[in-house]
Amino acid sequence: MNDPQPPDVRRMTLEDKAAQLFVLRVTGADPDAAELVARYGIGGVIYFAPRSGTPDTPAALAEFAGAVQRAALARPVPIPATIGVDQEGGPVERLPPPFTEMPGAMALAAGRDTGDARDLAAVTARELRAAGFTQNYAPDADVNTDPANPVIGVRSFGADPALAARMAAAQVEGLRAGGVAATAKHFPGHGDTSVDSHTGLPVITRDRAAWERVDLPPFAAAIAAGTDAVMTGHLAVPALDPTGTPATLSHPILTGLLRHRLGFDGAIVTDALDMRGIRDGHDDERIPLLALKAGADVLLSPPNEAFPAQLAAIVRAVRDGELPEDRLDASVRRVLRLKRPLFGAPATDPDAAEAAIGTPAHRDAVRAATERTTTLVADRDAFLPLAPGPRTVLVTGPGPATTRTLADAIAERGATVNAHETGPDPAPDSIAQAVSAARGADLVIAATSHAGALRPGDGARGGQAELVKALAATGRPVVVIAVRAPTTSRASPTRPAPTSPPTPPRRSPCAPPSGRSSARTIHEAACPFPFPRPAATPRPSTPSGTACPTGADRPPSRSAAPDRRVGARALDAVSVLVNGTHNAHRNWCDGAEAPPAPGPYGRGHARRPRPRPPHRDLQRP
Repeated sequence: MNDPQPPDVRRMTLEDKAAQLFVLRVTGADPDAAELVARYGIGGVIYFAPRSGTPDTPAALAEFAGAVQRAALARPVPIPATIGVDQEGGPVERLPPPFTEMPGAMALAAGRDTGDARDLAAVTARELRAAGFTQNYAPDADVNTDPANPVIGVRSFGADPALAARMAAAQVEGLRAGGVAATAKHFPGHGDTSVDSHTGLPVITRDRAAWERVDLPPFAAAIAAGTDAVMTGHLAVPALDPTGTPATLSHPILTGLLRHRLGFDGAIVTDALDMRGIRDGHDDERIPLLALKAGADVLLSPPNEAFPAQLAAIVRAVRDGELPEDRLDASVRRVLRLKRPLFGAPATDPDAAEAAIGTPAHRDAVRAATERTTTLVADRDAFLPLAPGPRTVLVTGPGPATTRTLADAIAERGATVNAHETGPDPAPDSIAQAVSAARGADLVIAATSHAGALRPGDGARGGQAELVKALAATGRPVVVIAVRAPTTSRASPTRPAPTSPPTPPRRSPCAPPSGRSSARTIHEAACPFPFPRPAATPRPSTPSGTACPTGADRPPSRSAAPDRRVGARALDAVSVLVNGTHNAHRNWCDGAEAPPAPGPYGRGHARRPRPRPPHRDLQRP
């Protein structure tokens, strides 16, 4: 136990106050983190998993957190440390199994269920808290309107500002209910750019009215829901600050908009200060000082080698009168307010952490939500859902996680399956082998990952798009499942891929419950319920029918559902399922003949109402 009350800022030295604003990066359960806290009195650490080797166990993480907190509380002015992590779900999860893998933001938005967003965020928070984490740098409140966005994409709830606002608010509520601080990011909005702020400075060209209509609503909703922190984006928005200064260093954006107009008085956290988007054109030593002068409070992940000089620069600026001490004190008070729940909190228990993480109840909650996140993008011939029965099936995909495990899941239900791994950018010989195998199959299932981002040039062949085109030309029924980003439709037989740099595949936005591969989860989520069917379109016949892994459990089809065909002319008889993505039909199917008509459970999605388990049930180990 420690003193349950935050200290009076007046008891703190200038050096202690400046150090409290820094959160340094650690890789793995590094024992040096406790020494950093003991030596400098830094405000906290942000955890990244080891790049190789055995992942840290929950017990090891709890012991690591305990060591960090003991070091923080042994200082002359004892102040608990924040221990943060980027555990968004989907492609950004720093903590692998046994931590429960979560659907990403766009997956949750595809289900349109704020209850799912809230409940799963609470599960994430409880698991984080059990391992000693105190802050999650989530949710992502960006509205992703650029399909070539290389850094946000499925991390966003989609392109609908109203839906993104509802989902972001729900996740804030869930994280806070689970006991960790929520952090909405990346203000003022990172969704409309094709530049990754890790490697350069994006420039957002929206006018002020468009920014208020598109980017602002999710941040306003997150603030209204009580988000503890807002993270800045390293991006220039001339409509908000004509100087082109990155938002992280912009007084008009951080103080003028976020503080004064939106009334946010929580902690403003910079995005990582070791990113090129903020370092290019600025001196490392002065970047934290400039961020403070703009209105930031927490200085996240500076280059470790630059941190001592940055700390000294802030202290020197206060002593020289460049930075008023009361400005520094205001940030320290916000940091202490952020940490208020940690004062007097019990120490982490490694044994309890092991028992509380990855529980059956948590996995079941994810499984139920996951099944509601698949979008039917195009189905010209009313091919889906697939009818049950023994069939010969070819499964292709970029890697073993999306081929072998998916093939096993289909084989378990009576099909004869051939799995052909093509690699992330299939070469002509691999495509030829897949085409040869397809000619002897009753059904082809092609899983794609970042298909629209892999284009000719920049060292890529556009192989996934060529593979889908070649498979469609065989005349066999083809179902394409986009397992990562909703760009498959733009990489379909008659549509060119978007102009974006090749991006290596990472993780499906729909994470696998119970530790199963993302491919199997996607296939099971793809057809548990009937998709609404064009009213007057007969079901096509195939030489031996087709198989669906969940066919035996499917309720009867609705016979007169509205026409939900999207992009049928461009897709040319290829059925496309986008797993766990929202608004794929609107944002990535440019050239679709018409938007889908609303179905009984919402536009463009097939799902059924489900009973929500009591919130308290998810709290049980």
